Amino acid sequence: MNTENTPAQTTNANVANVQPSQSERFTNAVLKEFSSNNGAVTLTPFQKKLCQNYFIKVDQTLKDNEKKRLAKPEHSRDLLPFTWENVNMAKLAVDVIAYSSVELDPTQPNHISIVPYKNTANNKFDMGFLIGYRGMEIKAKKYGLEVPTDVVCELVYSTDKFKQYKKDLNNPVETYTLEITNDFDRGTVVGGFWYHEFKDSPEKNKIKVFSLKDIEKRKPKYASAEFWGGKKDVWKNGQKAGTEEVEGWFEEMAIKTISRNAYNAITIDSKKIDDNYLAILQKENEMNDSIIQNQIDANANSESLEFDDAELVDDKVLEISVITSENASPEQNSQQAMSLDDAGNQPNF
Repeated sequence: MNTENTPAQTTNANVANVQPSQSERFTNAVLKEFSSNNGAVTLTPFQKKLCQNYFIKVDQTLKDNEKKRLAKPEHSRDLLPFTWENVNMAKLAVDVIAYSSVELDPTQPNHISIVPYKNTANNKFDMGFLIGYRGMEIKAKKYGLEVPTDVVCELVYSTDKFKQYKKDLNNPVETYTLEITNDFDRGTVVGGFWYHEFKDSPEKNKIKVFSLKDIEKRKPKYASAEFWGGKKDVWKNGQKAGTEEVEGWFEEMAIKTISRNAYNAITIDSKKIDDNYLAILQKENEMNDSIIQNQIDANANSESLEFDDAELVDDKVLEISVITSENASPEQNSQQAMSLDDAGNQPNF
């Protein structure tokens, strides 16, 4: 009797042994969780890919925050570990379906940021989603009533020659001129502007100018000196030991502030609004107070917060206290390099 497998049998056996990846299992879990509470849903191939990207980003966010949690002194360490077992999967499933439908990719810079915050009602971590300025651009183009052909966002420096021309009886088209007189030393930032350009309907062109004061008043209340510049508290052995001046990245933060305002100014077409857009609006409104209060409670009487970005939502300030390896200082990276048993942080899908 011949006991050797035929090529067809071998192929079938190999196919049977192929297991879905963790990101694929996450996508299936999201579909199952969402469908059990909201009815059946069909995802496009691209949306399924985005769901897998959300898994990658959430998983990394949990690991980064768990390392940060373990780096704190035991007496000030929150008892709830940042693991998949402690994630509110019902809420995460609804959120991932909504944001992926708008084609926001968490693995792309400035699309959308993820920050976990504890829900004291169920002792689970809810995942907060904050749309970046590139994400706002995608959302505006998808749902906008009149989407500009081009959106220009610029800072103006003390050596530049800038002039805006507003629409009036003698000037049918809003426009501007910007001359850079010194390419390599433009001086200090004195303001900025955004410009909506409609190439086929130039009479709709619109410019909005920001003075330095206008930009600074949009600076977050708890802005990190690491990014906005200014004085930063110095901590040693859990105690405040003075302050130091930090240069920060003011220009990058200022242009992000102007960009968010530029895309936020695009009127949404009510005919294009769908359930996913409404869900995103609702989630943003629900999340703002929860995250701010959570960060205040979690960091009261402790070391100063570090932020990976400053976000404005409807011109209201909201900051993220997640430190990523790309944005963290060398000292923070050394803390995050602490050993962590990954087996204790694997999702169980």
